Amino acid sequence: MEDTFTINDIIKLAEEISNNNLVPYEDLPKYDLFLSQVIDYLNDKFTDEKYTNNIVQNYIKSEVITKPEDGKKRGYTKVHLAQLVLLSYMRPILTTEEMKKVMKLAFNEINDRNDDIISWEDAYKIFADIQDESLSEFLTAPLFNESKLEERVKSLNLEGKDEERIRIFLMVMTLIAQASVIKKLVQKIVKEYDIE
Repeated sequence: MEDTFTINDIIKLAEEISNNNLVPYEDLPKYDLFLSQVIDYLNDKFTDEKYTNNIVQNYIKSEVITKPEDGKKRGYTKVHLAQLVLLSYMRPILTTEEMKKVMKLAFNEINDRNDDIISWEDAYKIFADIQDESLSEFLTAPLFNESKLEERVKSLNLEGKDEERIRIFLMVMTLIAQASVIKKLVQKIVKEYDIE
């Protein structure tokens, strides 16, 4: 008999993601980088994302992240990496304009480090903590109402192999629905708290 894909398999996947979590701030490169090195670093860490010079330069031009250090070939600092790593988590959820609004909440004018409300190091470390907490809660809180899931699958009167495929389909659709609700909530919060 074939192994079936269960909620425990999803929990194992979440644990795997948890183990490959955010790079600690202290482990970000300590030396200033060329743009090409920044791109390589991000593409190594975020394999599902494809960063290019144009993407990073557009974030700079749109004032979502700070400009590189003036006149330096290696103008990208640890702060730039922290900004871009945080953006990597925002990109699937927010538009560029929404990301800019979120950054403005904590950092006011992005290119003026003197008006920052908190440091980029603090923002990065707090996000890492929140992400760790979210993943651990995700692993302990029920993702699905298992009995309701099984009830829905059984109500379709499917054969064994098809039943398994539909169970997986419904698990994925449940996660998509949850992600969609969270995305809409985030967008609504950003829109409602407009500081311009």
